[in-house]
Amino acid sequence: VQLVESGGGSVQAGGSLRLSCAASGNTYRLNCLGWFRQAPGKEREGVAAFDADGSTSYADSVKGRFTISKDNAKNTLYLQMNSLKPEDTAMYYCAARYGVGWRRPPVADDWGYWGQGTQVTV
Repeated sequence: VQLVESGGGSVQAGGSLRLSCAASGNTYRLNCLGWFRQAPGKEREGVAAFDADGSTSYADSVKGRFTISKDNAKNTLYLQMNSLKPEDTAMYYCAARYGVGWRRPPVADDWGYWGQGTQVTV
């Protein structure tokens, strides 16, 4: 399984970015997909994720500003980020796992497949 993020960059506070994560390889077993972020000196935190039934979970800090979506035909996961704040500055990672039972909001230890990350600076 390979997960490749793109779409990061620098943006002013109040601006928007859309991150993408292209999945390839043996992805058919991966029915849960999510986004995490990690700022310097901080632990990796869950941002948003899809469960196997299509339900979503968001961190309180991004509710109402970020939206997770996916295009199954393209094997691509997205994160639309609006009203960005300086505290959203972090490396953003795409993650995947097989099976339900992960904690909500998402916790990094529950996820087994990771991309290399894309930097977002606000």
